[in-house]
Amino acid sequence: MSRAFVKEDDAGEAPIIPPRAALPAGVPNYVRPHGLEKLRAELEEMEAERSSVEANRENEADRTRQLTILNGKLSALNGRIASARVIDPLEQSADEVRFGATVKLRTISGGKPGTIRRFTIVGVDEADVMQGLIGFVAPIAQAVTGAKVGQKLQLKLGRVEEEVEVMEIGYN
Repeated sequence: MSRAFVKEDDAGEAPIIPPRAALPAGVPNYVRPHGLEKLRAELEEMEAERSSVEANRENEADRTRQLTILNGKLSALNGRIASARVIDPLEQSADEVRFGATVKLRTISGGKPGTIRRFTIVGVDEADVMQGLIGFVAPIAQAVTGAKVGQKLQLKLGRVEEEVEVMEIGYN
């Protein structure tokens, strides 16, 4: 009989543990107070999930695999929490773009002139483009960091280069 049609036990294969959001080597793990709260809530959820999996003794191979994945995720999450450097946006200088700033940009030329963009610069674990939360390591966040209201900047967004103006800077 051909081995191609025999189901082999894959329990010996190491499970793939999804990585956390990328944080370049040597870059501090800046987080807002809200971001640290979210990380701690995620930790509580994962620990509860691990307890549930540990209690389930029906399928030992599946249980072991799930625990390996959860323990890997917990290890990465604990590393992020331990390395977190909390920056309170309310303590930032309101006259220039820094970590935690909500920035409003208006396109002057290139792209679609008149387009308004609003986003908040956050930690990598908080980033969610659909909610307007951009990680501080993202190119657009780095391009606007240090800018002041009224300042014009050149942004390279994919193949398009745009000139934008900083319209507002806020911290909340």
